[in-house]
Amino acid sequence: MDKPTLEIQLQTLPNQPGVYQYYDAEGTILYVGKAKNLKKRVSSYFTKTHDNGKTRVLVKKIASIKHIVVETETDALLLENNLIKKHQPKYNVMLKDDKSYPWICVKKERFPRVFSTRRVFKDGSEYFGPYTSMKTVHTLLDLIKGLYSLRNCNYDLSEKNIESGKYKVCLEYHLGNCKGACEGYETEEEYHENIKDIKEILKGNFKDSLHQFKLQMKAYAEEMRFEEAQKIKEKIEVLENYQSKSTIVNPKISNVDVFSIMSDESYGYVNFLQLSYGSIIRSHTLEIKKKLDETDEELLTLAITEIRQRFHSKSKEIYVPFNVQLGEDIKVTVPQLGDKKHILDLSLRNAKYYRMERFKQDKIVDPDRHANRIMAQMKADLRLHEEPRHIECFDNSNIQGTNPVAACVVFKNGKPSKKDYRHFNIKTVEGPDDFASMEEVVYRRYKRMLDEKQSLPHLIIIDGGKGQLSSALKSLDALNLRGKIAIIGIAKRLEELFYPDDPIPLYLDKKSETLKVIQQLRNEAHRFGIEHHRNKRSKSALNTELETIPGVGEKTVVDLLKHFKSAKRVANAKLDELESVVGVSRAEKVYNHYHKK
Repeated sequence: MDKPTLEIQLQTLPNQPGVYQYYDAEGTILYVGKAKNLKKRVSSYFTKTHDNGKTRVLVKKIASIKHIVVETETDALLLENNLIKKHQPKYNVMLKDDKSYPWICVKKERFPRVFSTRRVFKDGSEYFGPYTSMKTVHTLLDLIKGLYSLRNCNYDLSEKNIESGKYKVCLEYHLGNCKGACEGYETEEEYHENIKDIKEILKGNFKDSLHQFKLQMKAYAEEMRFEEAQKIKEKIEVLENYQSKSTIVNPKISNVDVFSIMSDESYGYVNFLQLSYGSIIRSHTLEIKKKLDETDEELLTLAITEIRQRFHSKSKEIYVPFNVQLGEDIKVTVPQLGDKKHILDLSLRNAKYYRMERFKQDKIVDPDRHANRIMAQMKADLRLHEEPRHIECFDNSNIQGTNPVAACVVFKNGKPSKKDYRHFNIKTVEGPDDFASMEEVVYRRYKRMLDEKQSLPHLIIIDGGKGQLSSALKSLDALNLRGKIAIIGIAKRLEELFYPDDPIPLYLDKKSETLKVIQQLRNEAHRFGIEHHRNKRSKSALNTELETIPGVGEKTVVDLLKHFKSAKRVANAKLDELESVVGVSRAEKVYNHYHKK
């Protein structure tokens, strides 16, 4: 596929949170920004009149756009920070310094301290965050301080120092904020039990703490201490909105390359995320055209080599969705759960969105080429003699055996042609008999098309297995159309495709566009049939209700429906309106029946 123009890129951006990057004609990064909705935010640059002269100059220089889709606004904020610090774009003023978002550190010590920091060191300590608000950090630290007695001194509390009596308890001990580990008043085991609970709180598991806060807030309110209650309420709100994990910045994952792949019949899309010191600093998606029906393993191996060379990656470890052979120098990890799996899922999400955007761009640039490609693909996949430009799909609907109906939906050039959809009320079949109903509607549909000399479809799809297909074939035989129109049946459970006189079903690749078009046809036929069935049942139920009114006979019902057009209007009619149609006595009976209810 050719590189899309800026205008087409804007039309196909996703309505998802993420980070966008503007590049000039030379490929130099100009600006990095975050967005709750990428499409709205980026489009606003090109549709608004900007008062700021610098923004107007920036917009003129933009030649291409890249974006990274993330799960939440918070992730977008953190990723924006990473990319600005890494690339130092010319038009970004904020976030270029060396400051980072705050973390909460549980220090690796015999008696660990818990404190906020903006620096992450590889010293074995555990870091939680990062946080986009210092308010959240302070609230969590206040919560921890209120629940647990921890030291806040910098003493080296080794066994030797404590036994020698090197330190004396301070004011914090006398205030009850510390249990005096420095003089051996608290054991290491007791202290670490508290640390274990604190880590759970920092991971977001603080139901008990929230419950205690709510009880405290209620108690303050009952005592008319509303200011204290409001402060507790604010803490509760911060905690309830607290997110303990970030995929974008994670100190547990450092200096690795992440690769994922999404593919279809013609192309493979490989996404690459580069992590340095626990932060995502690059995302790139490579599109590879299939030439010899290569497998995902072959495409991914090829892409990994090319991408690592292009971006001069020296990482010794990679995360991939399945095992690939890259030699002994690179450690290959296939994550199954946890933080590593989350980052792999983020990569796959970006590959999927890239593929969707390229399809949309293809449709905009050349809609005929898109349709031609699908038609050629369907002809090959379904072993047809000609491209199925005109497809019709049939479905029966008889819920609990009542009001049996059928639906026929029509697709032309792979798209719904709604003006050609048809409903059928089953006329010749008594009771719920799907096979006989299918035989009837197929016969009626193509008998009429032959009589009116309409063009026949290239493919008929029957929603059902062998039985339904056999019933439809009887009608084609009766009309002498057997062999003139291709016909297949699709079984609902396993998506099996059945052909006439072939006992072995065909299974299409789950990612196949052919299967997606067939599923769309089947689902559309089902929806259209159910809609008609519901309308018929509702109408029948309303009519029946009119007939059940004591003293109201069939002639009165007919007169009312002729005048008011529907049972609903009869139910909503005023007494004098009813009297003008059926007289005073019967009008009162009808009016009272509905208005007493």
